[in-house]
Amino acid sequence: MMSAASFPGHCHVTSYPPSPLPALTPGGGGRIQWPHEQRRKGNIHSRHGIISRHSSPCASSSSAAISGVVKDSTPLEVAEIKERCRKWQWRGYTINYLAYEGEGGEDETRSNPPLLLVHGFGASIAHWRRNIVALSQSQTVYAIDLLGFGASDKPVGFAYTMEEWAQLILDFLEEIVQRPTVLVGNSVGSLACVIAASDSSSSLVRGLVLLNCSGGMNNKAIVDDWRIKLLLPLLWFVDFLLKNRGVASFLFERVKQRESLRDILLSVYGNKDSVDEDLVEIIREPANDEGALDAFVSIVTGPPGPNPVQLMPRITLPVLVLWGDQDPFTPIDGPVGKYFSSLPSQIPNVSLFMLEGVGHCPHDDRPELVHEKLLPWLANLPTS
Repeated sequence: MMSAASFPGHCHVTSYPPSPLPALTPGGGGRIQWPHEQRRKGNIHSRHGIISRHSSPCASSSSAAISGVVKDSTPLEVAEIKERCRKWQWRGYTINYLAYEGEGGEDETRSNPPLLLVHGFGASIAHWRRNIVALSQSQTVYAIDLLGFGASDKPVGFAYTMEEWAQLILDFLEEIVQRPTVLVGNSVGSLACVIAASDSSSSLVRGLVLLNCSGGMNNKAIVDDWRIKLLLPLLWFVDFLLKNRGVASFLFERVKQRESLRDILLSVYGNKDSVDEDLVEIIREPANDEGALDAFVSIVTGPPGPNPVQLMPRITLPVLVLWGDQDPFTPIDGPVGKYFSSLPSQIPNVSLFMLEGVGHCPHDDRPELVHEKLLPWLANLPTS
């Protein structure tokens, strides 16, 4: 939710307007639609490692999705998410993931593409706690902790890159999901999904949902923005400071304090009521793991990685872009926001909706607005 510029948030590293100490402080229809144009007038058991939630029958899942009505939007408890997670070995590292089966049962969920939820910088699977049940109405939902975050390994000395995260996503689809999947990402997680979807050799990506997509792994990505150009000397100096482990450790310890995290979260959420103690702990707890400091330094000081502006034209899959209009990190009037807002008029497979009063992490900030747009889009995906 936060940027690498303000770690530990959930999101990425491009901030507009950027902080003076960015590494230190904590469809459609081919046009943009604003929410005011279209207002919305049981038991849990585990089977084969997939959680299933069944409820009493009412409207069909497909009709509920098409209407944008969520039958069950109950958030999952963080403790339940932890209990239900599984482990997967990737290149010798342990990756934490969740598989949650839709309430329609195996037959129905097998007929619809599964979803893979990919968090942003500093976040984890639990950042989707307000979405998993709602999105599982008619399909299986997977969520993953990227390497370096959540309960996944945080290897000391590992050089984190956007390309590595994208490859992790593709390998997860091939080895665990084993079906064409819709990727849903927030911030830097969105960019990792874009990179994965732009891989022409993969047939396992069925669609793409981007929630306030980042422009790169860190602030060095958006060099064509005058605000970033002014700060480039400072960014380079920050990189230099963070390579001193003592300095990096001191700064990291200050940023990950509860009050610091709460202040950061309040600054990037439009709906302040969504910033609860659970959210603060979702960000804070993994930041205390061994290797978390190394991940922070590597991400902030590393290469920004591929730019979505270069990658999006390669993607012919259906794409849904949801953008919170109160995002201080990737604002709609910044280079990345402007680019994505122009796409529906240029590329027919892209639908974009602006979400009013929403910050950098729409899915957790105002989940009902995200579900209102996402569920009908999923229900209307082409069958092939």
